Amino acid sequence: MKIVSRNEELLRDALSCVPQPSSRTSLTSCNKLIRFEDISAAAFKIQCGVQKTPCMYSRLSKQYGMDIYLKKEFLQYTGSVKERGVLYLLMSLPQEQQRKGVIVASDSNFSMAVAYHASELHIPVFVIVSTSTAPARVKMCREYGAMVISYGTTAKDSQVHARRLAQENGYLYLEEEDSAVYLSGLGTVGLEMYEQVPKLDAVIFPAGGHCGLLAGSAAALKHLNPHISVIGVESESFPVLQQSLKAGHPTDDQACNNHHFYGDVSGVCFGSNSLQLTGKLVDKVVAVREEDILISMLRLLEYERATVDAEGAIALAALVAGKLPELKGKRVAVVICSGNLELHLLQQCIARALTLDNRVCRFSLVISDCPGDMSKLLEILAREEARVLDIKQERTFVTSELFTVKVICTVETRDKIHTAQLRNALLERYPTTAWTER
Repeated sequence: MKIVSRNEELLRDALSCVPQPSSRTSLTSCNKLIRFEDISAAAFKIQCGVQKTPCMYSRLSKQYGMDIYLKKEFLQYTGSVKERGVLYLLMSLPQEQQRKGVIVASDSNFSMAVAYHASELHIPVFVIVSTSTAPARVKMCREYGAMVISYGTTAKDSQVHARRLAQENGYLYLEEEDSAVYLSGLGTVGLEMYEQVPKLDAVIFPAGGHCGLLAGSAAALKHLNPHISVIGVESESFPVLQQSLKAGHPTDDQACNNHHFYGDVSGVCFGSNSLQLTGKLVDKVVAVREEDILISMLRLLEYERATVDAEGAIALAALVAGKLPELKGKRVAVVICSGNLELHLLQQCIARALTLDNRVCRFSLVISDCPGDMSKLLEILAREEARVLDIKQERTFVTSELFTVKVICTVETRDKIHTAQLRNALLERYPTTAWTER
């Protein structure tokens, strides 16, 4: 956690020692960064303020050949695991600072967690957002109890304004980073999973630019059982964690995508504590494609009735993409950490995922513009059990024979095999059928 105020000593890391470079992975040296006792203390202190979310056996287990348990952190009040670290941080503030208040400058899950828990603790809280922030996010922060101020057209504008307000009024400016206090709160996820699922073989976490959850939970899990494999998952579009581990320090990835779909997955906000813990305790970091994340979101919606965002789905995406074949037959826990997907994105994501999963397809063909020809096409679709989503006819600009009509049809199928069967049936009757590739 990065703290900026007139008195930066108001909140110090729970542990201040600097890690020494070592060629060996040592749990003792890692505990200099964050101790298991710190995580246990955090779990005790926040137990009345956050949900002990379920870690449930998933019906996806049979599909992927392993026992999958989903840690449903999206069930937290604000829909995000960030509540754990935020609550522990706010409870650790001196009473004088709690009286003065805190201020944040973003529309992220972190800011929403600060807005809610600060209000619950009767701490004055201010959220500064840019004018381009989604109205739903602004409304949510206000409903949580924060004073929300729109300022500037960019995130940088709102951050500068928030820092100025903090300096002038004595507020504590909070920016998500990786203090031991914050990591200890996030690490309680690992503690809970170990208690909820006996004999775990592996745990999969989201990583990317925000790897505090991965680092903190790894500290808890490796202390309890060093044989549990801890795996992080990030996006191929911006593999910032892998690049930083290779470089030995946090790096800026110029390819980071600012699209709201990625949310907290993109960008770099971890510091040396998170990176050191990840390098020493995490067994593997893999990258997945955007397509895998979308299909993972679809699987969670269909099998678990869980509506999650990219950050929430990215850990499962590693299994969807077949990136971890060594886990076949193992007992695996997957953290579903966030469910704050904006409504206008939900429809786009699901529609795109169905196409990527070969469940929605489009084709075009030319038929005679005579009575009964269209009904014959519909009969084939009905016989093949394809659900027609949309059908259009083009007569004016058809370049083939006169008195023909071009039909463009979008249909829904069960799966890839069903799509192939439909395609063969159409080609048999209409050899010129053109299939629109996804």
